[in-house]
Amino acid sequence: MLQLKNICKSYTTGDFTQVALNDVSISFRDNEFVAILGPSGSGKTTLLNVMGGLDHYDSGDMIVDGISTHRYKDRDWDTFRNNRIGFVFQSYNLIPHQTAKEALASVGLSEHLNKKPSQLSGGQMQRVAIARALINDPEIVLADEPTGALDSHTSVQIMDLLTQIAKDRLV
Repeated sequence: MLQLKNICKSYTTGDFTQVALNDVSISFRDNEFVAILGPSGSGKTTLLNVMGGLDHYDSGDMIVDGISTHRYKDRDWDTFRNNRIGFVFQSYNLIPHQTAKEALASVGLSEHLNKKPSQLSGGQMQRVAIARALINDPEIVLADEPTGALDSHTSVQIMDLLTQIAKDRLV
């Protein structure tokens, strides 16, 4: 389904170049739960951003369902992100003035349908973020440190939820 071949990505600021990804190759299956581990600054978020089309690789290739993304134009990346990817961010990235939607039932929060983010706990906000990621029924859900801001009990619940989601998509 998703394959990275010799992906390289670096960032340059002034005279300094930081290599974030150096010749990364990996293949993922359709229904799989994968954890990418490493120390801070090792390129985990960059890898997820490249996989999700939020950032572009410098060299190598990303192949989706056997099709290279090497020649993708901006509109192709937009279509890929909008139709195939769901993002779950550590900082939730919820919109403060909007209420939660119907997708909350799928993550056990239907009783919080009309609440705003400021009225939810951290674990509830993360569940809302997961529900938002699932709205378009994406084939791939990318979660960047989904438990980083949560207590250990809530972290276990969120990981259990993501494990369930991985039964029918790549997480």
